[in-house]
Amino acid sequence: MPFPRASGILLHPTSLPSRFGIGDLGPEAYRFIDFLAHTRQQLWQVLPLGPTGHGNSPYLCYSAMAGNPLLISLEVLCDRGLLYPDELHELEHLPAEWVSFDEVIPAKTRLLERAANRFKEVASDEDHAAMAQFSEECHFWVDEFAFFMALKDAHGGAGWTEWPSALARREPEAMDQWREKLANEIFCHRFLQFEFYRQWQSLRQYARDRQIQIIGDIPIYVAHDSVDVWAYPDNFMLDQETLAPALMAGVPPDYFSETGQLWGNPTYNWDVLKEREFNWWIQRVSALLGYVDIIRVDHFRGLQAYWGVPAGEETAINGQWIEAPGTELFETVRQKFGTLPVMAEDLGMITPEVEALRDEFEFPGMKILHFAFGGDSTNPYLPFNYVPNSVVYTGTHDNDTTVGWFEKMPDHERERLIEYIGCLSPEGVHWTLIRLALMSVSNQAIVPLQDVLGYGSDCRMNTPGKSDGNWGWRYRAEVLTDEVRDRLRWLTELSNRVPLEG
Repeated sequence: MPFPRASGILLHPTSLPSRFGIGDLGPEAYRFIDFLAHTRQQLWQVLPLGPTGHGNSPYLCYSAMAGNPLLISLEVLCDRGLLYPDELHELEHLPAEWVSFDEVIPAKTRLLERAANRFKEVASDEDHAAMAQFSEECHFWVDEFAFFMALKDAHGGAGWTEWPSALARREPEAMDQWREKLANEIFCHRFLQFEFYRQWQSLRQYARDRQIQIIGDIPIYVAHDSVDVWAYPDNFMLDQETLAPALMAGVPPDYFSETGQLWGNPTYNWDVLKEREFNWWIQRVSALLGYVDIIRVDHFRGLQAYWGVPAGEETAINGQWIEAPGTELFETVRQKFGTLPVMAEDLGMITPEVEALRDEFEFPGMKILHFAFGGDSTNPYLPFNYVPNSVVYTGTHDNDTTVGWFEKMPDHERERLIEYIGCLSPEGVHWTLIRLALMSVSNQAIVPLQDVLGYGSDCRMNTPGKSDGNWGWRYRAEVLTDEVRDRLRWLTELSNRVPLEG
């Protein structure tokens, strides 16, 4: 659906300041919303909020519907009497400008488990009732998720296909025995989802009260080592003997990669999903809309046709395009939820069929300024080629920062950029591109916080193809200066992207 004219900031909550090694849903998250409100922003875009697994990527989570316990605020747990301030010292020595996941995860997990066990002892009847209500409303995902994570912990973090066969194949007798055996661990994981939910809902309401909407992210594929694949294997293309992916997701060879990209996620068994009236997708969208106001669909083109690669291949070369039932899926979702607050990540190999699917449901597509200055005047990422029903970014989480991009860009592209804009802003190229984005006709304009701050390549969030060192960037609270606030507010007002009065 077309959205009103607005602007916002891309920032994942892990990047927020905190004293405990990783950004969270505590006081600094509220201060960031205050920053958005002061600068007249209306949008806060986050990356997927799920519990991260190998590599700490928010795009490879243990669940498509659960929240990430690492985002739970320890300070809020102290306020609730579930932790004590002197128990937090272990985390206070951790870096302030980078998430050291190897240190944060074990230390914070111990504290979260302690809080969960203390909840059983000290929580009020009202809190127990609230958790029971949450469990009932979210039973379609939280029951299986809590059991899955308890089993994973009990098996040393091993992937579910490495568990005993009776558990991997969900044999009823084994499932019942382990549910009883792991009752306390299951409770702990259920509690952490409840705590994430109530902390997030408090933050979301604070944003709503300031006319700020949250844009969430829905990765098209889920990790093979996830509760979704373990609990609903028929929804995915799996080898019936090994339970490994039989058909893997990826993208074909192109200008950037001679062998394409082999992601390794199992592709969907769309025949089964259609037979079940896309029930799993309905649940997934319902769960996400419980947390966010707008959904960005990652790799949107895969819902029109996807690149499927047979098991055993080491590259994506020998895949093929396979049609997906995108129209049927979105029509079913629309019948359930009404008008869909969806943005389409329509980057990559986009065909007329993909554009037709996007336009059929009036989903805005994405425009990336970093892609605008190669080629000629027909380049679709040049602002004069935009349509209002689109979302413009300086760059995304997968791009370099604007300062880093400018330093590395080829001379002919840099010359074209300068020719296009006339001259660079004396405040820096990052403000030049922010101004270009905000002044465009695109209804929505999103800027990574790194670009607002003018940071270089060392602060980029993710480098595709790089296996480690991603997802860790954080900022310090003091860098959101009055000068930064005032300049962003001025440009937002100048470009008429301010909230409607009243």
